[in-house]
Amino acid sequence: MSHSLFLLPGDGIGTEIMAEVEKLIAHLNASGATDFVTDTGLVGGCAYDAHGAAISDADMEKALKADAVIFGAVGGPKWDNVPYDVRPEAGLLRLRKDLQLFANLRPAICYPALADASSLKKELVEGLDILIVRELTGGVYFGEPKEITDLGNGQKRAVDTQVYESYEIDRICRVAFDLAKTRGKLVHSSDKKNVMKSGVLWDEVARQAAKDYPDIRFEHILADNCAMQLVRNPKQFDVIVTDNLFGDILSDAAAMLTGSLGMLPSASLGAPDPQTGKRKALYEPVHGSAPDISGKGLANPIAMIASFAMALRYSFGMVELADKVEAAIAGVLDDGLRSADIMQDGCRQVNTAEMGDAIIARL
Repeated sequence: MSHSLFLLPGDGIGTEIMAEVEKLIAHLNASGATDFVTDTGLVGGCAYDAHGAAISDADMEKALKADAVIFGAVGGPKWDNVPYDVRPEAGLLRLRKDLQLFANLRPAICYPALADASSLKKELVEGLDILIVRELTGGVYFGEPKEITDLGNGQKRAVDTQVYESYEIDRICRVAFDLAKTRGKLVHSSDKKNVMKSGVLWDEVARQAAKDYPDIRFEHILADNCAMQLVRNPKQFDVIVTDNLFGDILSDAAAMLTGSLGMLPSASLGAPDPQTGKRKALYEPVHGSAPDISGKGLANPIAMIASFAMALRYSFGMVELADKVEAAIAGVLDDGLRSADIMQDGCRQVNTAEMGDAIIARL
C-alpha cells in the first residue's frame, strides 16, 4: 500500500537537509521496505518570492490531502521586512492551524556518543530521554486581539492575548498521559498558575484528566522552575506537557542539553479521524533555517532524518523501521562521524550529504 508524503523543504538549510530525507525515501522504496509517493511544494520565504504568500492555497490543499507533511525550515534576513501576515513563519503557523495539529512532540534524547558534547556535565545528560508535549494551536501565538496600537505622543501599546479553553488543555494532557504509558509513567504539567489565569485553568483541567490515568504519576511544576530544573537535573523528567509559549521555550532549552539543536526532531499531530483513525501530521526538525551556513554543506541532517523516523512511527505504524533508522543514526555517531555543530576531538567531520549517506549505509 502506497502512502503520500508532501515535502516542504523551505528556506536556507531546509533544502539541503530535505535532500537527505529524499535519498533515504528512495533507498527504502528501492529496498521494498516502503512505497512512498512524494510531492514537493514551497513554504516560507521562497513561497513569498513565488506567490506573495508564505504558503500558496494550492500547496495548502496538497498538505491537507497528504498522509504526512515533512517540513524543513523557513526564514532568513532576506524576508525581515516583508508584511507580518506573509512572513516566512506564517506558512508554518497556517499549516499547524489548518491541519489542526494541536499536539507537538519534541523528544530530547542524548545519544551516548554525544554525552560530552552537551554544555552540561556528562553525568547530568548521559541517558537523557525527555519528551516535551507542547500544545500547538492555542495560547498566545493565536489569541486575539494581537495588535500594536499608536497611542500618540510617540507612545505605542502592544497586545498579545493568551487564550485557552478547557477542551484544548484536556486533549493535549491526554496525549501526554497516553505517551507516558509507553515510557516512564511520569508526567509533569508546566504552567504559571501563580501569576496567570490561563495557568490556573491549565492546572485545574490537567489534574482532572490525570484522574483517568491512575497508573501515571502526575506532578505540577511552574514553568520558570521547570526551566531551572532542566539545567539542574534534567533526568528527573520523563514527559512534560505545557502550553504553546512555554513549550516553545522549554523544548529549545531541553534541545541544548543534548549537544545541538541540529540533533532534535519533532512531530505535530492532529486528532484521529473518527472513521479511519488516521491523524493529520507534520514532521520537522526543531532547528531553524540557519542562513549563515546555507549552501556550505555544514548543515546537520540528523534532526531532519529523525523527524522522518517519527513519521514512520506515528503516521504509518512502521515502528520497527523507525527503530532501525534511529539505530543507524546512533551507529554513525558511535563510528565517530560528526557534522560541524557536534564536532569533537578525535572524530571525523563530514558534510551534510556524507552524513546522510553514512546513515543510509548503516541501514
